[in-house]
Amino acid sequence: MYPELFKFGPVTINSYGFMIALGFLFAIMLATYRAKKLGLDEDIIFKLGLFCIIGGFAGAKILFIIIEIKNIFENPSILLNISSGFVVFGGIIGGVLTGYIYSKIKKIDFMEYFDLSVPSIALAQGFGRIGCFFAGCCYGKETNWFWGIVFKHSLYGPNEVKLIPTQLLSSVGDFLITIILLIFAKRKKDKGKIAGLYLILYSVGRFFIEILRNDPRGFIGILTTSQLISIFTLIIGLCFYNLSKLNFKNPIVGR
Repeated sequence: MYPELFKFGPVTINSYGFMIALGFLFAIMLATYRAKKLGLDEDIIFKLGLFCIIGGFAGAKILFIIIEIKNIFENPSILLNISSGFVVFGGIIGGVLTGYIYSKIKKIDFMEYFDLSVPSIALAQGFGRIGCFFAGCCYGKETNWFWGIVFKHSLYGPNEVKLIPTQLLSSVGDFLITIILLIFAKRKKDKGKIAGLYLILYSVGRFFIEILRNDPRGFIGILTTSQLISIFTLIIGLCFYNLSKLNFKNPIVGR
């Protein structure tokens, strides 16, 4: 819709990048605030968040390359556009894997900090999807419904066509997940349950949002790549949620 947010001479601030940065800022603030209330190390939260952001971007780019490898071979210049070409699920996987490695190196409780972080992850995703809306990517199918939106300056989706606002639906869903997790976390819970609930909610939401989207994406059979990954992350989330008492004996209190 509005891919360029501000322009100061030769410097252009893209709306997508700005919303991503804003999302990470609020995510770190939320995680730091909650860490302080729980008596956890705020310095670890900042450093862990920084490394997870780097790992998340790397994972998002790597999964994009895997999905689009055929097109990249045909047109290698796709890789030169560093401001686009990311897959959210790759970012989640990359960020979580980076956090796990960091936790092992620093000898801290990974699941404790993962439970702490997931509301912030959902919050950052909500801002990121607003960035998608401004950029015009991740767009939905054509519609005649009242909720349809029309892009006029999109660099990715069709302009002057009424589309389902899948970006905004995703953003609202992410913000709702954030609220649900924060409410859920206020009660005494075993380790892994909050992270499990996040994976369950996000996986289910993402699976159905994919049905409404119409941007170019990889397919494996009748499912999009993200739908297939959603099934696996849903299973992982259910395992975290239902088997947490067997794997993580110390409860987390007062989130």
